[in-house]
This record gives sequence, C-alpha cells and structure tokens, in this order.
Amino acid sequence: QVQLVESGGGLVQAGGSLRLSCAASRSIFSIKSMGWYRQAPGKQRELVATITSSGFTNYADSVKGRFTISRDMAKNTVYLQMNSLKPEDTAVYYCNSYTWGTDSWGQGTQVTVSS
Repeated sequence: QVQLVESGGGLVQAGGSLRLSCAASRSIFSIKSMGWYRQAPGKQRELVATITSSGFTNYADSVKGRFTISRDMAKNTVYLQMNSLKPEDTAVYYCNSYTWGTDSWGQGTQVTVSS
C-alpha cells in the first residue's frame, strides 16, 4: 500500500487558482491510476480527475478546461492545477491511487472558494 499526503489547499476568491500536490511514499511509476476526488458537505465523494500509468487523463465534466492533472515521476508526486475556480468547487480534495485491486487515500485538503 502507498501512503499519500496532499497539500496546497486553502481559501481563494472565485476566478482564482490553486495547485494541489499529492506526494506518494514510493515510486508512482507502476501505479495503475492516480487521481483526485472531492467531497462537499452533505454530498458524496466524486471523481475530479485521474491519470493512468500510461499518461491517459480523465476529467469530470464540471472541471474540464479549468483543471489539469499532471505528475512528476522523479518526485513521486501528482498535481492538480485548478484555474477559474468557482464557489461550487469548494470541497475537501482527496488524492487516490489504485493498483493491484487496492485503493489508497490521502487525508484530504480543504479548498474553499469565496464568491
């Protein structure tokens, strides 16, 4: 199992940007998929973006064109660049890794977008 530590959350005004980081405890080279999910108060956790070991990316419709997922293999880190933030993006953002049938989650980082 891999340990994941998120950072980069905070308070930002609508239209602003934030970059989240997810540092893994080991090499992410062989991890099948890594991604970001979010959970707003009173709502279910939802997928934001994923990136596979081959570099294929997938985004929720609500963030397409505004968010970008990327990775740095040398740093064992996955990023989520969030631009043009909206109040509805307010949530706790969780990093996820999936490989060999096992999901691992970070502790989450709060993102709050004020209007």
